[in-house]
Amino acid sequence: MSDASILQDAPLIVIEVDAALGVVGWNRRAELVFGTGAAAAIGRDVAEVLPLVGGSWRALADEPGPASRVMQIRQGEATLSIEVWTQSLADRSGTVVYGHDVTARVEAEAAAALEATMLTAIKDNLEISLWATDERGTFLYMDGKSMRALGMSMDQFVGKNIFEMYGSAGNNDVVASAIGGRPEFTGGVELYGEFFDTWYIPVNGAPGEVRVVGVTVNVSEAKRAELELRSKLELVERQQEVIRVLATPIIEVWDGVLTMPIVGLIDTARTAEIMDSLLQAVTQTRARFAILDLTGVEVVDTGTASHLIRMIQAIRLLGAEGILTGIHPTIAQTIVALGIDLSHVSVHARLRDALKHCIRSGAARKQATPGS
Repeated sequence: MSDASILQDAPLIVIEVDAALGVVGWNRRAELVFGTGAAAAIGRDVAEVLPLVGGSWRALADEPGPASRVMQIRQGEATLSIEVWTQSLADRSGTVVYGHDVTARVEAEAAAALEATMLTAIKDNLEISLWATDERGTFLYMDGKSMRALGMSMDQFVGKNIFEMYGSAGNNDVVASAIGGRPEFTGGVELYGEFFDTWYIPVNGAPGEVRVVGVTVNVSEAKRAELELRSKLELVERQQEVIRVLATPIIEVWDGVLTMPIVGLIDTARTAEIMDSLLQAVTQTRARFAILDLTGVEVVDTGTASHLIRMIQAIRLLGAEGILTGIHPTIAQTIVALGIDLSHVSVHARLRDALKHCIRSGAARKQATPGS
C-alpha cells in the first residue's frame, strides 16, 4: 500500500510521483483542490496534470526537504498558489508532494504589498504626513515628506500625545470627535509657519491599537496664493471705488451749489451709485442746488433716463433743486419717447447757464428773506 493511499483522507494535498515524474498517488484533497479525479491523474506526467507557471517539477523532486515553496499552478484561465513540501521515498524511487492551497493568502499578500508600495510612494513624494493614534491620542505612527521637509522624524512623535502637542492649535475637540468615531476635517491650520489641511479618519481598533488615522497635507503654497489673490482682489475693489469716485466727482462750485459732471456710458447700476452719492452729498453739505452735467454722456437707455428723472425728484424731496445740463440730442429723444414731463425740472444747455441760474435764484431767495 502506497504512502499516498494511507493519506487519502489527510487535510493536505498528497501526490506521489515516480522517478519519471509520473503520478502514482492522488488523494481526495488533491481531487477537491484541483478538480481532477485520481483516475484521471494517475498514470500521467505530473507536469501535464498540474502545469506550473514558473519553475519545474523536476527541480522540486530533486531538492526534497522540510522547507516549503509556493508554486503557481495553471488551472484553465485561473492560477492557484500551492505551498508544497517534498519528501523522497526511502523504499523506492519516487517523491511525495504535500501541499495546501494558499491562493487567497498570496493574493492578499500581493494586494498588501501593492498598497504598501503605493503608500510609500505617496508619503515620500507628496507634501503629506500620515499618522495614527490610539484611543488616548498617543501617536503610534507618523511619517511623510511634509514633516521631513520641516526637519522632523517619525521617532520624535511616536509615544507622544496629540492633545498635549497640538492643543494650542484648537483642534482637541476635533481629535476627540474622531476618536469617538466621527470623521473630521480641519483646513488651513497654521503650524510651524506653514498651513495644513487634515483629515481625521476613525478606525475601530481595540484598546492600545489604532483608533484614528490622520492625513495631513501641506497647503502652504495654495494658502499663500489664496491670500495673495484675496489681497489683490481687495486692491482691485479699492481701485474700482477710486475710479467710481473719480468718474462721478461731486464738486461744490459755489456756496450751496453742487455739480456732478458725468462722463462715459452709464447704465442702471451706475445711475443708482450716482444717485446714492449725490443724495448723500446734498444732505451732508445742505446744498440748495445740485447740477447733473450730462455733457460727456451721448447715449442712455430708457431705464437710465427714468433713473435720472427720479434722481431730480429725490433731490427735490431733500429741499434742493435738481438741474440738468448738457443733454445730448439722442438723450433728449429718449426722454421724449418716454413721455417724461420736464416742465418742473430746470434744464440748461451749458453748465455756465445752470450756474448763473443758481446764483440768480440764490440772490432772489436772500432778498425775499426778511432780515437778509
